[in-house]
Amino acid sequence: VQLQASGGGLVQTGGSLRLSCAASGSTFSRYTVAWFRQTPGKEREFVAVVAWRTGLTSYSDSVKGRFTISRDNTETTVNLQMNILRPEDTAVYYCAAKSGASLTPFSRYYNYWGQGTQVTVSS
Repeated sequence: VQLQASGGGLVQTGGSLRLSCAASGSTFSRYTVAWFRQTPGKEREFVAVVAWRTGLTSYSDSVKGRFTISRDNTETTVNLQMNILRPEDTAVYYCAAKSGASLTPFSRYYNYWGQGTQVTVSS
């Protein structure tokens, strides 16, 4: 499966953005799909994950209550709705996928990665 992330941009503190991760070559029906983010000099950080088959989700503490990960009915897109954005949410956001339904937050278990999309939150 190939992944394409989109939807990043510049937004003010308190604003919202919606990121999308589109699949090609396969659907997401047998995958778990996650979002990670990274800032220069730091390790990639887990943001949110959804297991397509079960619909179960998990979030990092830093985004819980502000971000929502969701599936669409075409089985080819995962969205990340980001609300009440803060300057510390500024990062390059990546979507990733792996087989199976485990909601692991560890990037090393994800085999497929999209290119990043930049999110910048101004103060």
